[in-house]
Amino acid sequence: MINVGFDFDMTLADTRPGIAATFRELTAVTGTYVDEQAAIARLGPPLRTELAYWFPPEEIESAVTTYRALYERHAIEPTVLLPGARAAVEAVRAGSGRVVVVTSKLGRLAELHLRHLGLDVDAVAGDLFAEGKAAAITEHDCGVYVGDHVADMVAARTAGVPGVAVTTGPCSPEELTAAGARLVLPDLREFPAALPGLVQLAL
Repeated sequence: MINVGFDFDMTLADTRPGIAATFRELTAVTGTYVDEQAAIARLGPPLRTELAYWFPPEEIESAVTTYRALYERHAIEPTVLLPGARAAVEAVRAGSGRVVVVTSKLGRLAELHLRHLGLDVDAVAGDLFAEGKAAAITEHDCGVYVGDHVADMVAARTAGVPGVAVTTGPCSPEELTAAGARLVLPDLREFPAALPGLVQLAL
């Protein structure tokens, strides 16, 4: 069996309701308007990238600190697992593989989500994006990386492992394929059946 890395937002979990609620609170606290629907439509890149749409450069770090404090109070409870997520994780574990969450979200926030959702994983590597995820994928000896964003496919390609894409996030099947996805699935429900083939592909 192989170890499998998973992205978190819009791969394992639908974090949009909680993130939208957090951005609404950020607007209320800072007085700077953030269109939460626009923000959740492009989930994937780091928080600072999104905040740069709304805040001047000199205010971004303060906005990051405020957002993350609000996140713990507003974003954990509304988050739900995406279809097939639990079964996908269990399929890897059933074959003696390790499950590693590699995400652009802060690791401690991802861990709060995982505890709330009751999703058992072996390791979490946070605050990483695109090529930056490759080091964690390699460090944890992941043979496959699963994500919903073109940047996740860049991460897999940089790490030299097959990238599996799900279309539960903002990117189309065509975009994900063009970014290097070796397999594109509508969601994780088909992942357990695909896993034996991925094991062979990763060997």
